[in-house]
Amino acid sequence: MDKIAVLIPCYNEEKTIKKVVEDFKRELPEAKIYVYDNNSKDKTAQLAKEAGAIVRCETKQGKGNVIRTMFREIDAESYIMVDGDDTYPAENARQMVNCVLEEDVDMVIGDRLSSTYFTENKRRFHGFGNVLTRVLINTIYKSDIRDVMTGYRAFSYKFVKTFPVMSKGFELENEMTIHALDKNLKIKNLIIEYRDRPERKRIQIKYNLRWNESYQNDFHTLQKL
Repeated sequence: MDKIAVLIPCYNEEKTIKKVVEDFKRELPEAKIYVYDNNSKDKTAQLAKEAGAIVRCETKQGKGNVIRTMFREIDAESYIMVDGDDTYPAENARQMVNCVLEEDVDMVIGDRLSSTYFTENKRRFHGFGNVLTRVLINTIYKSDIRDVMTGYRAFSYKFVKTFPVMSKGFELENEMTIHALDKNLKIKNLIIEYRDRPERKRIQIKYNLRWNESYQNDFHTLQKL
C-alpha cells in the first residue's frame, strides 16, 4: 500500500502535465504519482511518463470513469486528486495530506472560492453555478462546504473504498461532496490558491472588469442565504 498516492486524470494536457507531475514530486517526494490517460490525442501520456509518473490508460471517456478505475486499482493511506491542467498549486498538497494522516479527515476540500477563483476564472456562469449548488447542498445537509465543485481534494482510504462512483463526467465532484455528507464522514475545508488554465489567460474577454464585479456581487448575495 502506498503512503500517499497523487491521482491525476488527464485528457489532452500535454501543455501542463510535465509541470504538474514535477511540482507534486517536489512537494511530496515520497508519493506515487499516477496519471491515467483518458484517450488523449496528444503527448500527455508520454510527457507524464518522462516526468516520472506511473502512467496507465482508461478507455471509457469521462472523468468519473477515470476516477472509478483509479479508486479501484490504487491502495493508499492517503490520496490527492488533482487536475492535470496546472490550475491547482502543489504547494497545498502537504497540508492536505497531513489533514488525512494526522487528523483522520476523510475528505479535504480545496476551497478556491475563498481565495483567487473569482479573479482568475473568467467563466461567469460556471462560477455562479458553483456557488448556487453549494448553497443548495449546505441548506439541505445543514453543512458548511465552501467549494462543492473543486477538483483538488484529499481522501482517506475509507472514503476511496466506500465511494460508489456513479458519475461518468465532471458531476463527480458534487457526488463526492454529497457522499461524504450523507455518510457523516469527516470533512475539512482548506483554502487554496487557484489559477486559470494557461490558454484562458491569453484570451481577452470584453467587459471583463464589469463581469468580475458582478461575480463578486452574486457570490456575496448567495453567501447571505
